[in-house]
Amino acid sequence: MNEINRTGEGYIGYEYKELAVDKKQVSLYLDGFENFGWEIDTRHKQSEIVESSKSGKTTLRLKRDRKIMNKAELTRLQRNFEDCMKQMEDLENSKTSLATVVSLIIAILGTAFIACSVFAVTHEPPLILLCVVLAIPGFVGWIVPLFAYKKLVRRKTQEINPLIEVKQDEVYEICEKGHKLLV
Repeated sequence: MNEINRTGEGYIGYEYKELAVDKKQVSLYLDGFENFGWEIDTRHKQSEIVESSKSGKTTLRLKRDRKIMNKAELTRLQRNFEDCMKQMEDLENSKTSLATVVSLIIAILGTAFIACSVFAVTHEPPLILLCVVLAIPGFVGWIVPLFAYKKLVRRKTQEINPLIEVKQDEVYEICEKGHKLLV
């Protein structure tokens, strides 16, 4: 999709890009894409930044001059930037993924013990002692996941944060190279 602007000196053809990014990352994406020649497209009747409350994503509408200098190199750097940002997002998500799985497994096992406890008490004649013995690990299985989740997230965060910082440094280097090509 192209747009041709008529200014006093000539025509400028634009290329457009639309991105859906995490609300927390909007500023970083805007700052980064500026270094590759992109700017917010303000000519639309719609807002240039559209937030979606359902997905937690924000849509950015950007444009840049089609005949920008060093376009091939800027595009290559932009792809590296986008890849680094995706890797950082994946690293952020990995902080909680293992903790979630482990917590769910513990909770399901606790639920299974509670179910067995119920079957023991509804048995004819009721097996009260077996019911109590099975209910104890069942309740523990319902309480422990919270603490296990917090501990695993804390441990994984300590492992992942240095990797995220390395990626952020890489992003800043890429943006710096893009900025030098624009100036």
